[in-house]
Amino acid sequence: MAFVQQVSSGSEGDPQYIMVDDKKKRRMISNRESARRSRMKKQKHLDGLLNQVVELQKQNDEITQRVNSTTQIYNNVDSEDKILRAQMAELTDRLQSLNSVLRIVEEVSGFDIDIPEIPDPLLKPGQVPCPYMPIMASADMFQC
Repeated sequence: MAFVQQVSSGSEGDPQYIMVDDKKKRRMISNRESARRSRMKKQKHLDGLLNQVVELQKQNDEITQRVNSTTQIYNNVDSEDKILRAQMAELTDRLQSLNSVLRIVEEVSGFDIDIPEIPDPLLKPGQVPCPYMPIMASADMFQC
């Protein structure tokens, strides 16, 4: 196939028609091939980005599920803690009342009665029972 460039009107045998230089043909083919490679590279990059989006969405869903699960566990533990603190306050009040009755009995009867005192951790629930003893805990202690 020959490429021709028309310079002016005339017959085909006229020297006004010249063949396109081989260098120009090679350059045109090279440019087309380069454009094809560029499109393929761009498509490959786009496919990689789409795969990365899918993977990141999957990871995000897993993290969201773990956060929701952990939040549910926290809410359950928090509710149980509130119940236990309320029970502790009620039992502490009962113990104080019973100790008061024992003191009255002790005074009236004249006998010494061993009246147990309420331990400090019950009076101060926010404090650690033994400050010199480390609290043993692990990262997975709340997992089901």
